Amino acid sequence: MVFGWGKKKQEEKPIAKAPKEKEVQLSDVSKIVTELGKLRKSQTLSEINHLRNDTEPLINDLIKIGNVLEKDNLKIDDVDKHLAIIVVRGKKQVIDVIKKGVIHLPEVSSIDDAERLNASLNQILKKVGDVLGRQTRVIHIFAKKYASQLKENLEIMNTNHSEIRKLLKNYDSTKSNSNEIIDALNQIKILKDTQQEKNKKIDETNQTTHTLEKKITSLQTLIEEIKSSDNYKKYLDLKNQIDSFSTQKFKIKNEIDAQFTKISRPLSRYEYGSSLDKDQKKLLSKLVDNPFDVLLPKNTDSIIVILENVRKGISSGSISVKDVDKSLSYLTETEEALDVFVKQISEYLAKNEKMINDLKSLSSKELESLESDLAKHISFKEDSQQKFEMIKEEIDEINSKIPQLVSGIEGKLRQFSNTKYTVLPS
Repeated sequence: MVFGWGKKKQEEKPIAKAPKEKEVQLSDVSKIVTELGKLRKSQTLSEINHLRNDTEPLINDLIKIGNVLEKDNLKIDDVDKHLAIIVVRGKKQVIDVIKKGVIHLPEVSSIDDAERLNASLNQILKKVGDVLGRQTRVIHIFAKKYASQLKENLEIMNTNHSEIRKLLKNYDSTKSNSNEIIDALNQIKILKDTQQEKNKKIDETNQTTHTLEKKITSLQTLIEEIKSSDNYKKYLDLKNQIDSFSTQKFKIKNEIDAQFTKISRPLSRYEYGSSLDKDQKKLLSKLVDNPFDVLLPKNTDSIIVILENVRKGISSGSISVKDVDKSLSYLTETEEALDVFVKQISEYLAKNEKMINDLKSLSSKELESLESDLAKHISFKEDSQQKFEMIKEEIDEINSKIPQLVSGIEGKLRQFSNTKYTVLPS
């Protein structure tokens, strides 16, 4: 319970004047913040010193009241014995707190001193307030002549303490704003340095892209020159001939596959039921799956042996077929066509090989090298353009962040200055 003092009625604040407006360079903000900080610190210490000096005489008064109260018997001789004990005990508690808890206020020459003053005054008010709250009846009834003075002194002390606390809070807010502004300035510096580096990279990337474009144009010109030569036209003609000639292979292959399909069943049964060596098994497997690949002069005798063995198997019944006569007829038909097939394949392969060799002789190593270089340089150019776009996005992001930070700085400056600052980029 507090000893009957409250907050003084707040005076009506005068209507605030419109703040002065001033434009400053971003580079000057740090200096302005430092100056405003020093000014606010000086003003805060000055006002707190003034409040301290106004409060110190009240401390002396409290000490004097304690001394006088200690000697005053409060006229309790005619009071009930039990009540007198309560009064004496209450009086002693008040005097003890004043003697031990009411101390002279520290001098103020720094913010740390002001914090100590605030803590000291807070302790005094709390201790005295608590004891007077507990002994309020004793004081108001038996020490009435002291009550008014105590109340008046403590009211003023409490008001002064509130003002000191408010001033320190405002100073802390100013200091916090100042630190935030300095932090924002540091962020802007980092962003500008980064922006400068990225602008340099943009220039380098543009130069790289320009160099690559010139190289690409040069390579394309050289390639076009080679492609317009008679030798390259011959190369294209022969390549087209090879592409067209490949249809001949499919024609021969289809004819051979059609013939071997007729004997595929007995061939397959012979493959599974015979005990052949590794090379013969491989040859037989190819005859079943893709005869075109093995109908070569070097394999003719072995193929005939396989076909004859199949014939013997069919005739002996070891190879089961639906129609023996028809199967034997197809085998005879295949053996008779074998030389024709081998000749067709050999002639095709020989002609195809010659055409490929001729194509290789006409091919241009220089053209291949140029086309390879062109593909690389086009890829490098695409990478360079992607890098350009990425850096540009990063610069755009920086360009959007800096105005936001500047706007924040302006807002912070207005919180502890009577001047409305507009910060210009520098």
